[in-house]
Amino acid sequence: MTSSSSSSLSFRKLSVIIPCYNEIATIETVIGKALAADRSGLEIEILCVDDGSRDGTDGTIERLARAHPEVRLLRHTRNQGKGAALRTGFSSATGDILLVQDADLEYSPADYPKLLKPIIDGRADVVFGSRFRSSDEVRVIYFWHDFANRVLTFFSNMMTNLNLTDMETGYKVFRREVISKVAICENRFGFEPEITAKIARLRPAPRIYEVGISYSGRTYEEGKKIGFKDGIRAIWCILRYNLFP
Repeated sequence: MTSSSSSSLSFRKLSVIIPCYNEIATIETVIGKALAADRSGLEIEILCVDDGSRDGTDGTIERLARAHPEVRLLRHTRNQGKGAALRTGFSSATGDILLVQDADLEYSPADYPKLLKPIIDGRADVVFGSRFRSSDEVRVIYFWHDFANRVLTFFSNMMTNLNLTDMETGYKVFRREVISKVAICENRFGFEPEITAKIARLRPAPRIYEVGISYSGRTYEEGKKIGFKDGIRAIWCILRYNLFP
């Protein structure tokens, strides 16, 4: 249900899904920040999907899960990609609201209150955190990466008739009833245009909001994984999931 009557609903639990691959340097900090974040009174579960890491990331998550019952480790025996990890996380989540959190500290859990408020207030069914609508601090980094994100968002908006400013954002939040209607096919970063296209096609139409977020982008030397091939794939996904659903 995505009608205005959803404002009468009460939300009990937030599921934070963290896909991770070789993030030993940041995963403990990210989990700690997620546990400490203001969740507007919601219970929390943190589902860390280790996507075949080879650097001991899974061992760190396992240790944290023993200390914090809110943390759960889900494992892939081989690396499959962000979309595959989110598919696993979404299927295991028990919360009323599902939030995607990257493991690399580019996105700050301090923004949870902003991301959750439109849903908790009963105004939204889906929230995107925009790096380009933000009045908060944003790290100055690659021009062409920024340009590509804006071009992909523009192209996606032409297909979906949405007016998003940041389709490729890593911060996406969903009411369970909405995300449960979507089957995710993409295994890698094609998840972003795929989920945007499929959410836009749902009927009745979900209410989609954007909020400005802070952003501390990584360099490739610091471990950034998305690249040129993923941009080409994103174009294919925009066409595929909008024109041939």
